[in-house]
Amino acid sequence: MKIDRCSPVGGGATALGFAVLLKHYSRYGRFPRGRSEIPDEVVAFVARQLGVAAGDLGFYEWAGSTIEYHHAQIRDHLGYRVATLADQEKLTGWLSEAVTHAERRPDRVREELLAEFRRLGIEPPTAGRVQRMVRSALRTAEQNWASRIASRLNTSAAGRLLRLIAVDEDDDHDSVNEESASLLALIKGSPGNVSLESMMTEIDKLQAVRALDLPADLFSDVAAQVLDGWRARAMVEAPSQPRRRRHRHPPHRNRQLARSFVRSGC
Repeated sequence: MKIDRCSPVGGGATALGFAVLLKHYSRYGRFPRGRSEIPDEVVAFVARQLGVAAGDLGFYEWAGSTIEYHHAQIRDHLGYRVATLADQEKLTGWLSEAVTHAERRPDRVREELLAEFRRLGIEPPTAGRVQRMVRSALRTAEQNWASRIASRLNTSAAGRLLRLIAVDEDDDHDSVNEESASLLALIKGSPGNVSLESMMTEIDKLQAVRALDLPADLFSDVAAQVLDGWRARAMVEAPSQPRRRRHRHPPHRNRQLARSFVRSGC
């Protein structure tokens, strides 16, 4: 890249500041947030190309009309434009469908989002806004999975799962609830050391899971990372927690939590 081709006429600080902005934008598809984001070796390299002192960058103004003018010139030169609200909404939807349905690590999701911004020639919004887009996409994908899997359950299977986390508000010690809690604890229980007793317990657990009569292909198209996340969430929750939170989740969300518990014991 010939940095001096589109550099503005001006002193060393102006030319070096413009060139550094251009170099950073060409690589990352966005402008640096300040001098601290630019490595000294990059500044030194660009300064040598321009024949100016690297220290001149200390005189460049990082706010005001000059840098805004430079931003506009660089966007025009590279064919980029600033992301609109419509762009952000569209890419959040794309993210939930194409990325977060399988990738649940926020850092990796953010990388995919920024790469898509660059591919489209769109300058991403602020770091805070990007983070909110990532969180929204992760949440939407989770809700979509919950609804999709819940739709695969017939009424009887859904009822059996909900009974695992049901609670009678009039009598928390109802025998049915105690039985459900015991079954849930059995499914979640660790197998322990290998012995005849532990083998019989695992057989009881398998029979209890089979008695729920869930569809064999219930999780067939769910990515391994998503299943691992559900399993980890299930294992750190006490059996009573989903029941206590039932007012905070719609029915399909409760069923997903129950399925997570069941799967963690399989």
